[in-house]
Amino acid sequence: MIKGNLDAIIGQKPGLTKSETVSYLAHKTGLTRIETETVVDGLLGIVQEVLSLGKKVELRGFGTFSVRIRQPREARNPATQETVMLDRRFVPVFKPSKTLRAAVDSAMESQR
Repeated sequence: MIKGNLDAIIGQKPGLTKSETVSYLAHKTGLTRIETETVVDGLLGIVQEVLSLGKKVELRGFGTFSVRIRQPREARNPATQETVMLDRRFVPVFKPSKTLRAAVDSAMESQR
């Protein structure tokens, strides 16, 4: 089980893995790791399912997950310089809330 604050857990790594996130959340909530992993997997599954329907998921105070359409376009293969046509595709996007943006900005400014 992971104990301590996030700075100690992350250290010099670029971020948290899903497993580390589940362990930290289990420690913070007092739930078992298995219960926490079930909840995290359920939440991620719901987000994926809703996005697959072309709908959005809004988590107030955190942000909104939605789907955007990327129109067909020409691209260049960097290895061969050959021009290829990319098909239209649907991509998930995340727009952070003002609250999240402000919290991150404030925390990052205080670290400078």
